[in-house]
Amino acid sequence: MKTLKYKHIVKGIVLGCMLMTGTGCDDFLDITPPSNVAPENYLVEESQLAAYTIRYYTDNFPSLNSLYGDDEMATDNATTRNSSNRYLIGEWKTPASGGEWNFNNIYTLNYFIQSAEKNLETGSIKGNSTNIKHYIGEGYFLRAYQYFYRLRKLGDFPIIKEVLPDNKEALIEASKRRPRNEVARFILQDLDKATEYLTNNPDGGKARITKNAALVLKARVALFEATWEKYHAGTALVPNGKGWPGAEKDYNKGYQFPSGSPEAEVNFFLDQAINASQTVADAVALTANNGSIQQSAADAANDYYDMFATQNPNGYPEVLMYRPYNRDLSIGTDYNHHIYYGYARGYTHQMEHSFLMKNGLPVYAEGSGYKGDDYIGDTKIDRDDRWRLFMKAPGEVKTFINTTSPEYFSTTPMVYSDDVKYSTATGYLLGKGYSHDLKDQDLNKDQTAAIMFRAAEAYITYIEAYYEKNHKLDDKADKYWRALRTRAGIDPDYNKTIAATDMGQEKLYDWGAYSTGQLIDKTLFNIRRERRNKFIGEGYRYNDLIRWRAMDQLNGFQIEGIKLWGPMIKDYETAGLTDKLIYGKSDKENTISSPELSKYVRPYQVASTGLYYNGLNFCQAHYLSPIAESHFLITASDGETTSTSPIYQNPGWPIKANESADR
Repeated sequence: MKTLKYKHIVKGIVLGCMLMTGTGCDDFLDITPPSNVAPENYLVEESQLAAYTIRYYTDNFPSLNSLYGDDEMATDNATTRNSSNRYLIGEWKTPASGGEWNFNNIYTLNYFIQSAEKNLETGSIKGNSTNIKHYIGEGYFLRAYQYFYRLRKLGDFPIIKEVLPDNKEALIEASKRRPRNEVARFILQDLDKATEYLTNNPDGGKARITKNAALVLKARVALFEATWEKYHAGTALVPNGKGWPGAEKDYNKGYQFPSGSPEAEVNFFLDQAINASQTVADAVALTANNGSIQQSAADAANDYYDMFATQNPNGYPEVLMYRPYNRDLSIGTDYNHHIYYGYARGYTHQMEHSFLMKNGLPVYAEGSGYKGDDYIGDTKIDRDDRWRLFMKAPGEVKTFINTTSPEYFSTTPMVYSDDVKYSTATGYLLGKGYSHDLKDQDLNKDQTAAIMFRAAEAYITYIEAYYEKNHKLDDKADKYWRALRTRAGIDPDYNKTIAATDMGQEKLYDWGAYSTGQLIDKTLFNIRRERRNKFIGEGYRYNDLIRWRAMDQLNGFQIEGIKLWGPMIKDYETAGLTDKLIYGKSDKENTISSPELSKYVRPYQVASTGLYYNGLNFCQAHYLSPIAESHFLITASDGETTSTSPIYQNPGWPIKANESADR
């Protein structure tokens, strides 16, 4: 009988990290000695294992606001009025301390895994054996999740599997970085162990980690590493590439790939992605979409939309894991409160242009039926349902649940203001996870669950991985792709789309049209388009762009929003808002970009002195983050000479703090 109630799971997930207060950090690896983690008689009961792992959910899994909001910004998908310093050559600098080089959670999870495995082997843990193994599986999953974050940010990284002694020499030795492919292999090993132990029906339901979630994460990691190594091949960002800094350290000299060659290593990871994703895609169906944009309680509900906007997605088979909230426990988020007004965010003109018509044709193709973008609502006519459902257009209802006076989205989005709460950077308002319940608009009381893993990711991962390895599609890939397109309300015949694709057009709107500065083939591009559109608003885009090496070509790229300086301007005139649209004056006075620059809103070109006024640029070093100077000093033999540290800096980055990358 299940003993953990839903609200206890919710409370545990959000408050769990409060149990960690009082633990210190070692200067060498930012880790806590085992004596401070837990008493020696801990982890001998099922409930103790359950409580231990759940405390790490908050640190691992992003909030709703971060997942559907912040993580989507600063790409060609969505933006605020500013961008990220990763697109400014010379502005992103090596920090003095902190950063992603951190081991605290890794160390405490090592303690958990090491202790729990030992107690399991000796039969020292009381409780249900299935549940006990499940919680140990959560420990492996969480450690893999921690390592995957560092793989994406830092690449090469120390692999630490055990609790280390509180000893300077031992901790410095453990700081040696392992090649990124070895880190990825270690992550897959942890996820294999997790899959062995986890179930798909844990106490607390899918508010806890599941076996299928582990398989999707395994496929995600494997695809990430395969494509990273393929598209960054030969550079300093992969082991044995030209200028790889790992080769300068004795412990990595003469490195040999486990599979025998860089190409074989790529195929190893692609096979892992194919096998893991297939297991889930074959077992879990997609949630149905009836195309309804619900405007009142009398309208037909749409399970596909509601799956992202519900408080409890347990009933949706496609959902494999989610992060819950509960206002009665004073555990809520602010996501819907923010996007109710705009929160200075918005999808881009480039994102709008990427969605297909229902007939499967790109918007520019002859016979597509595209109604243009003179008005925001026009962009939804006969369009992919993912754009129709998850971008909020003028005239659509904001809330109709728990309210007697529904409000509607304005025909004049506030693109002319830098008010963070009430404005929108582009005019195309975010709508993924948008709840129609007025109560969810209360600040910090939003109960909308954040979906962490869903089966649709397995479908698109299989398609991409299979094509990357075989340069063709098999019957399974065909089946999965048609299922995704059918659910999106578009013609399932993807070959029709491929035939009508013009890469000369696509490169203007989609960074993913490129890898290594070169245009990719039309089939691969449409697989990437499918992924982009499927994950609208879910924060996947930047990680996809870096693994594809899809930003080499950025050289003054301008992000745009709605076509303000067209027929739409009449709506602003009718509303008496033209005096708010100020341009061509001083930076302090300007509120909007000039129509002389573009008919489309350009959020970075309001002020001529703005950091991003001249567009977005990128350099190779920015594909990875720098390691802070303090970590080199702490591990140096004399505490001063950074060259004696076993750590090496990421390519192009200086060790000295407050200096920028040189390329």
